[in-house]
Amino acid sequence: MSKRAIIIVLDGVGIGAAPDAAAYGDVGSNTLGNVARAVGGMRLPHLERAGLGNIAPLAGVATMDAPTGAWGLLVPASAGKDSTTGHWEIAGVHLPRPFPTYPNGFPAAIVDEFAKRTGRGVIGNIAGSGTDIIDRFGQEQERTGSWILYTSADSVFQVAAHERVIPLSELYAGCTTAREMLVAPNDVSRVIARPFLGRAGKYERTKNRRDFSIPPPRETLLDALAAAGVPRGGVGKVDDLFAGRAISARHTASNADGIAAISEWLRNAESGLLFANLVDFDQQFGHRNDVPGFYQALREFDAALPSFLAALHEDDLLFITADHGNDPTTPSTDHARECVPLLALGRRVAGVTIGRRETFSDLGATISDWFAVPFAGAGQSFLPTLLAH
Repeated sequence: MSKRAIIIVLDGVGIGAAPDAAAYGDVGSNTLGNVARAVGGMRLPHLERAGLGNIAPLAGVATMDAPTGAWGLLVPASAGKDSTTGHWEIAGVHLPRPFPTYPNGFPAAIVDEFAKRTGRGVIGNIAGSGTDIIDRFGQEQERTGSWILYTSADSVFQVAAHERVIPLSELYAGCTTAREMLVAPNDVSRVIARPFLGRAGKYERTKNRRDFSIPPPRETLLDALAAAGVPRGGVGKVDDLFAGRAISARHTASNADGIAAISEWLRNAESGLLFANLVDFDQQFGHRNDVPGFYQALREFDAALPSFLAALHEDDLLFITADHGNDPTTPSTDHARECVPLLALGRRVAGVTIGRRETFSDLGATISDWFAVPFAGAGQSFLPTLLAH
């Protein structure tokens, strides 16, 4: 089989509040729409040509009468607004409840058990920005050899340590221990190793981050493709989000690194699925309310799109979407409960509307249909609409 499919997740690039946004405190969040207004109109010519402006009104992005791609809107059906939930939903798994969060830190029993099992003390145990946390607790961590434990508005148990105080192997082992401990009702989505280097006032997180995710509770699209012998590759944190099940990934340090990895796969892969995540929109700009940085990242992705399209084969489908919102124009620095854009491109793709889809899982169902792989996950395929010509 020479068919290929590519999913590119622009992490955090939502396109308007979901119907239940009020329940999440996210009324008014509209990542793309608000960024477009804030910068006085976006210039994204290649995404515009593909049909981005047809999905929703975006300042500076025109509606196209004959776009080069198909366009649509995906509405979240799972509870929650984090990367794990969004990626799992794309892959056909719905969650009835969001992963637990800890805005006031983790319960003492969890902290004490983690310290006991790892043989090191714990400092911090608060919610906050990772860079601020390291600046605040870095010296104490170096002096005491304790773990820095922190969280955020996401369902994450983050463990930071100076690489010259605690070796990476021990940090990763400690995170593995935490992952084993954190079961329901404290089944956080991800345990994250956050190593850093430097000295007081000049600490910097390194590229040796690792995520330890909870495994999906049932079969995913990736499991179904694996059972059918369809190759699967990843870019970015995708393999971590699925706890390494049925996918491996090339970890990347930036969007630019991720774009290069996508290009390499397009040049060399003969068949199969590529599931890629470009995290800078979320990690570097959304969480830091950096509107100019967010827009520049969009421009850089737009500039790379023609090279992706030129590398597509006859039997290729390229999908561009997101996993949640992260509106840098709002006071919040957290994820937002948003609908996400969907663009589909390829030599066989008709320039038609895919419509408003009531779950991200319709994308996964379409890919299983494309590869003719039976899959009992959620979602309805829109493949016949894509290939309408």
